[in-house]
Amino acid sequence: MGTASSLVSPAGGVGEVIEDTYGGGEACEIPVEVKPKARLLRGSLRRVGASRPGGLIGASFKSTASVQELECVAEYERLKKEYEIFRVSKNNEVASMVKKEAKLDRENKRLRAELQALQKTYQKILREKESALEAKYQAMERAATFEHDRDKVKRQFKIFRETKENEIQDLLRAKRELEAKLQRLQAQGIQVFDPEESDSDDNCTDVTAAGAQSEYWNGGALGSEPSMGSMMQLQQSYRGPEFAHSSIDVEGPFANINRDDWDAAVASILQVTPLFSHSLWSNTVRCFIISTDETQPEVEIFIRNYSPKLQRICETMGYFFQVIHFPAENENHFKEVRKWEIEKSSLVILLLHLTLPSCLLEDCEEAFLKNPEEKPRLIYHRMGDDRVSSDSVQQLIEQISYVNKAKMIDHVGDVEEGAYEIYTCVEKIIKQDILGCEMAELEGKDLGNKEESTAPEEEVFGDVLWDAHDEQEQMEAFQQASNSTCELGFEKYFERLNDLVAAPAPIPPLLVSGGPGSGKSLLLSKWIHLQQKHSPNTLILYHFVGRPMSTSSESALIIKRLTLKLMQHSWLVSPLTLDPAKLLEEFPRWLEKLSARHQGSIIIIIDSIDQIQQAEKHMKWLIDPLPVNVRVIVSVNVETCPQAWRLWPTLHLDPLNSKDAKALISAECSSANVKLTKEQEKKLERHCRSATTCNALYVTLLGKTIACVGSTGNIDETLQRCFQCQDTVSLYRLVLRSIQESLCSDKEKGLLREILCVIGVSHNGVSESELMELYPELSSAVLASLVHSLHKMCLLTYGCGLLKFQHLQAWEMVRLEYMEEGANVISAYRQKLVDYFTMQLSRDRVTWRSADELPWLFQQQGDKQKLHKCLLNLFVSQNLYKRGHFAELLSYWQLVGKDKSSMAAEYFDSLKEYEKSCEGEESMICLADLYETLGRFLKDIGLLSQAVAPLQRSLEIRETALDPDHPRVAQSLHQLAGVYVQWKKFGNAEQLYKQALEISENAYGAEHPRVARELDALAMLYQKQNKYEQAEQLRKKSFKIRQKAARRKGSLCGFALLRQRALQLEELTLGKDTPDNARTLNELGVLYYLQNNLETAELFLKRSLEMRERVLGPNHPDCAQSLNNLAALYNEKKHYDKAEELYEKALDIRRRALAPDHPSLAYTVKHLAVLYKKMGKLDKAVPLYELAVEIRQKSFGPKHPSVATALVNLAVLYCQMKKQTEALPLYERALKIYEDSFGHMHPRVGETLKNLAVLSYEGGDFEKAAELYKRAMEIKEAETLLIGGKAISRHSSSGDTFSLKSALSPNIFLEPGQR
Repeated sequence: MGTASSLVSPAGGVGEVIEDTYGGGEACEIPVEVKPKARLLRGSLRRVGASRPGGLIGASFKSTASVQELECVAEYERLKKEYEIFRVSKNNEVASMVKKEAKLDRENKRLRAELQALQKTYQKILREKESALEAKYQAMERAATFEHDRDKVKRQFKIFRETKENEIQDLLRAKRELEAKLQRLQAQGIQVFDPEESDSDDNCTDVTAAGAQSEYWNGGALGSEPSMGSMMQLQQSYRGPEFAHSSIDVEGPFANINRDDWDAAVASILQVTPLFSHSLWSNTVRCFIISTDETQPEVEIFIRNYSPKLQRICETMGYFFQVIHFPAENENHFKEVRKWEIEKSSLVILLLHLTLPSCLLEDCEEAFLKNPEEKPRLIYHRMGDDRVSSDSVQQLIEQISYVNKAKMIDHVGDVEEGAYEIYTCVEKIIKQDILGCEMAELEGKDLGNKEESTAPEEEVFGDVLWDAHDEQEQMEAFQQASNSTCELGFEKYFERLNDLVAAPAPIPPLLVSGGPGSGKSLLLSKWIHLQQKHSPNTLILYHFVGRPMSTSSESALIIKRLTLKLMQHSWLVSPLTLDPAKLLEEFPRWLEKLSARHQGSIIIIIDSIDQIQQAEKHMKWLIDPLPVNVRVIVSVNVETCPQAWRLWPTLHLDPLNSKDAKALISAECSSANVKLTKEQEKKLERHCRSATTCNALYVTLLGKTIACVGSTGNIDETLQRCFQCQDTVSLYRLVLRSIQESLCSDKEKGLLREILCVIGVSHNGVSESELMELYPELSSAVLASLVHSLHKMCLLTYGCGLLKFQHLQAWEMVRLEYMEEGANVISAYRQKLVDYFTMQLSRDRVTWRSADELPWLFQQQGDKQKLHKCLLNLFVSQNLYKRGHFAELLSYWQLVGKDKSSMAAEYFDSLKEYEKSCEGEESMICLADLYETLGRFLKDIGLLSQAVAPLQRSLEIRETALDPDHPRVAQSLHQLAGVYVQWKKFGNAEQLYKQALEISENAYGAEHPRVARELDALAMLYQKQNKYEQAEQLRKKSFKIRQKAARRKGSLCGFALLRQRALQLEELTLGKDTPDNARTLNELGVLYYLQNNLETAELFLKRSLEMRERVLGPNHPDCAQSLNNLAALYNEKKHYDKAEELYEKALDIRRRALAPDHPSLAYTVKHLAVLYKKMGKLDKAVPLYELAVEIRQKSFGPKHPSVATALVNLAVLYCQMKKQTEALPLYERALKIYEDSFGHMHPRVGETLKNLAVLSYEGGDFEKAAELYKRAMEIKEAETLLIGGKAISRHSSSGDTFSLKSALSPNIFLEPGQR
């Protein structure tokens, strides 16, 4: 350490500034005192001496101690100085730190203030942001509301405009009709004083003719090829034959039938319902066996060994099989039941040997001799023992062979062989005559593969998932609702319903309200019959909702069914969404889109709509404005009607008045030959006055109860018991107890309880065969007797082969009577069904019944684990999906708690596990089907990336197990391409579609419906790529294929109806030569023509012509009718020369006998002109086309669109004859009419512009051709949005779509457009 002087720099002075080394940045002055050393030393010594008491005694400067002391003093002084310097320095540092601290505090306060200000600014900005977002959302909501209101206004204006235009057209048409009628009357020399006082028969005739004019001529352009849209719109206008005989219509119901009108003809036939018995529509193959004691061994062997085989055959096709056999000792006891069973049976088998007991004669006569519907009948006659059968047996066989066409088995041998022979014959009858499998087998012969004959039904109609049983259930519900013969004073309600149809649009749905059992279903079904009879051009779509929570009450299935029905009538093949929510939202758009294609009105009827769960939410499309030609009628229960719907126009069904109630009870009593006294009638009249005792169901049930006991019991006592029942449920209880009392044993009473409870806890009902498997002690005779009693008293009915409750009140009564103990009873019966269907699954019997019932039962039981296990049964899920129960399948997975991805992963894992056990070609093909179903399912729920793997795996398996060119490989290619289309990978999709098309053409030929399916898919793909020309060509080609297929194939249902009608009419032609018999022969000829039985059709048509020529003369218009139909038949057989001769004869007769603008004349002109054109006789065709123009001008006026169509046809003909100069003014005139009638953007305008463009191009006017073609393409681009693809939204709600199928089973329904 240095001295103090070392702190002083040489040049330093006092007050030198030293910088602060602590970073304060401030300078401080340190005082430094500089003194001489001697002086410093003296001072030190002085201070030392002074500091010691006594001073320095004896001190000397030279002593060592003094020197050391002086040095210490100096050191001390130095240290003291240094300390002072250090202290001052530290004090300065502290002062500096204090200043810095104060400065930091000030900075901290400033920063805190800034932070608080920033926080306030942030909060303010955040509030402003939220306000801005809220304002944005409000603006978006206002914009959406404005858009919705704008669209509504646009639609309402469109509806208003269309309505007024239609009214103007109707008025003009009526004016022209009246003028034409007046001219005809004046031409006939009839003095007309007042048009309003003209003869009523003439009125009817002219109205019919006028209506027919537009129908016949709108059926398609003469020789032209309109676009897809035009063809669809024109196809449905002509409805074809009607079965109702008319004494006013000169031409008759089958005057002008032609093969081109096949689809409309069958649609017309199917609109007339119900003409036939329950057995024709039943989903159960009922085999009724009549046997003697001698043939009882054959019966026992047949039932024990062969009945299960027949049951499996029927199960694979979606049918039930039931054998009914009554023991000989109970013949008299079951007399009425046997008669009922024979009426319902599909097949009756009579087993005979030597004798025939007299007690069986009545059954044999009922089954074989009175068989009015010509149902299949089989007689097994065991011969041998060198003994001759009795006279009664031989006489019966002779009578049957003379009257009926029953099949005979003459068997010589033992009973085992006899039973097997019966089995083989019954199997053949079931497959060919009852289920109609022969059609599918014939189609499959070309492929040499039996499996292809039963190909999945959706392959024929496109990717359509549809449950045939749902459609059949609706048919049966409609028939059962209209079974009552009593009108119940409905005439006043019919007028109100007719007013709704005739009222100008827009109009909200009509609400038909009433209490339970008030007759709403009966009213609607009767009115549907009247509409079908009087307004054949009206398309009526109906849906009868059954019990709550049943399949018929599922909103998604209802909307899908209505949409597909509309698509069928429009010949539209377009994809539909499987998403239930989107399907409900899309329905209004489909309704608007498809109603534009229909030429008449569309009426949608939904009965018991309030039974749909959350009906107001799922049926919100009812609130939107309906298209101009659509009317909606819904029926509801007064108590359960949604509040928002109560503002709609309402038709309330009043309670029955005393007169109607009396008539209804009298009708029931008369059917049982029961006569009531005056006193009893008065008592009944007094009783049926309250609101609950005068509704239709209560009164009907009361009448049936009286009629049931009237012949055997005390009517007064029964009335007294009935009067104690003040509502329908209590009366049902009385009916049930009466049935119980009529049973012979406690065992039968117990079985009755079991049957009703099992039906009550099921999803959709239980079949008779299932009941017999559930209760082995239950014989077919006892079951038939119980069902007959319950059906007779309106407790049970049939629906799709299942036994279910006829009314909700019956279901409620059973629940109160047998299940009052609580949920344990219900759970026990459900568990019984669960065990039964689980046992079926364990035996690999996965039918539509087990797929319908088992998951639903697990859901009701709340057993998620078993439900999960059931869903992972691949065949159960496949059955539900392929039948279109997509929403139901998704709801089950949601209940289990699985999302889409985990569901897909579990399905894929299950498939991988199942694949390990697959061996052999058959199992591998089944595996490929499962993979394909999984891929389609994943595609439908939007998991496109996961859908590719199973579809590719399915393709690999089929290529390996079958053949790379097998049709099922085309199916896999088609499905995989569909995924790529949704994925926007159009190149991959196009390549796959083309491969599928090539395989289908090689396998089936170029005109098969599956080829049309691939063409439609390619057309849709090209449309998405804006390749409209290519798409249009493929659409036209596909449409022609579908038309030919519809004409060639038809449907089993339609053929069954036609066959039945033909057999009925044959019986009417056995009398003398009369005009009516000739008319019937003509009708028979057309019916066989529609069945493709051309030889038989030719025979009947010739007989009709000959009889008419003998009775009426060769120049009568009816002869022209037969000539015309014969010509159509020869045209079909390509015998054009014969057809030409007959058409010319018919034209000559009609020209002389009919008015110049008569529709029948126009019809013959049209088809003869087309025939000339087909034969290349264009010169002969020209005057007929010109005559067609004249007829249309006289019928509709010179500016009607029908005239424009005739002008286009004539122009096309001129172009083919290279007479472009004559064609040009015709095209221009047609264009002007189309633009004035339909507007400038109508497809007809576009077609005419295209034709004009071609004409201008050929004439060398390229600039004009380009301009016309550009306009045509603009119209085409607008049209494509309507023809295919997704419908344009005209509502504010979003939407999507589902897939199309025919209305019944794959063997039962037509190609799209048949009904």
